[in-house]
Amino acid sequence: MVGETGRGKVIGQVVFIICVVAIFIYTVFPFYWALISSLKPEAELIRTPATFFPQSITFDNFLAVLRNEKFLRGLLNSTVVSVSVVLLALTIGAFAAYALGRLKFRGKRWMLYLILSMTLFPQISILPGLFSVVNDLRAYGSITSLMLTYMIFTLPFTVWVLTAFFKTLPGELEQAALVDGCTPFQTFYRILLPLTAPALVTTGLLAFIAAWNEYLFALTFTLTAPAAQTVTVAITNFTGVVARNEPFGEIMAASIIVTVPLIFLVLIFQRRIVQGLTAGAVKG
Repeated sequence: MVGETGRGKVIGQVVFIICVVAIFIYTVFPFYWALISSLKPEAELIRTPATFFPQSITFDNFLAVLRNEKFLRGLLNSTVVSVSVVLLALTIGAFAAYALGRLKFRGKRWMLYLILSMTLFPQISILPGLFSVVNDLRAYGSITSLMLTYMIFTLPFTVWVLTAFFKTLPGELEQAALVDGCTPFQTFYRILLPLTAPALVTTGLLAFIAAWNEYLFALTFTLTAPAAQTVTVAITNFTGVVARNEPFGEIMAASIIVTVPLIFLVLIFQRRIVQGLTAGAVKG
């Protein structure tokens, strides 16, 4: 019996390792393929069968991308839009989450459910209505239209996560601050808000990633305004410089360049992200 138990544990460990390796390859391989494709010369890219390891390495694709004015303008537009969306979402979301998490009023639970339900609608279903609103506001073809529309899918998530975080903060903090003479607003931004830093970093980073990678709204609201297009739209309209046909290498190089900032942000704030995701999991 002991031998069978040990053999079962070994088999279980082997199966577990195989599953982990398979999942790792499945998730990492697209990034690996994009990287090696961006480093291959044009002749090797169109060669069949495809090579999984580049026989020669060139940085011409990256140089061509960095010399493309449309791509650089799209990169700047994406940065402005994403940072603005994060700041707006965190500012509005923090106030709303404080009210929903700490104050008592009628209909609070149903309001939370309504906010959560806003995340259930796919983007394509609300696009026609948003298009009409953007046209009525005369914001079509501008960066402002993207800032306003991106808030639809970043703000509900931010409010929901921050509300759950505010609920876990001990009430004695507010009572002590009020006894010391703080107003409710001073209690919010001097006492409670600094304690929500892990949640702010987590929700802010996720909002940034969502705004940075968004494509449908960016394409719809800037279709006739190339100067306001974000980097995702710029990549799809990439014509290339080096490649004579479809510039696969340059498209892959542009994708790598767009992904690098997200990787650095995750590496820099990884501790805060873990704290924000696990906060409130255990009550003490």
